[in-house]
Amino acid sequence: MKIQINPIGTIYSPYKQTKGIPIQGRFKDDVEAFAELHKEYQAGLKDLDGFSHAILIYHFHNETEEKITAHPYLEKENHGIFAVRSPYRPNRIGISIVKIKKIVDNRLYFNEVDVFDETPLIDIKPYVEFFDKRENVKSGWVEKHFKNGVPKQTIL
Repeated sequence: MKIQINPIGTIYSPYKQTKGIPIQGRFKDDVEAFAELHKEYQAGLKDLDGFSHAILIYHFHNETEEKITAHPYLEKENHGIFAVRSPYRPNRIGISIVKIKKIVDNRLYFNEVDVFDETPLIDIKPYVEFFDKRENVKSGWVEKHFKNGVPKQTIL
């Protein structure tokens, strides 16, 4: 089976290269970006401004390499690709939870961004605390890096 996905728009951010990008957007929450949707999807933004956060689903367009194991930031050893958030994934699909600032026409403005400039946007979903938040969460190998709070090396 072959799947074809077409972008609904483009994410524009100040990140043109890896240096300076956070490993997760919440670690550098003062940086703003926006997603510009194709005009035919503008009506889909209706009522999204009633949510504080959104989940952006996008394509890691700058990555061409695919790996089954990867060496994540903060870690010295490789882990399976499905146990890390590396862009070297089989389908190169990324997700980010962003904080919504405003919506103007076909643009969604947000911060807590960790996405490269001109990234193809595949979908947007509202972050719903009652659906998305989980209790008693285990975070595998990542837990040891956060046992004393957020580590200093959260920016690439």
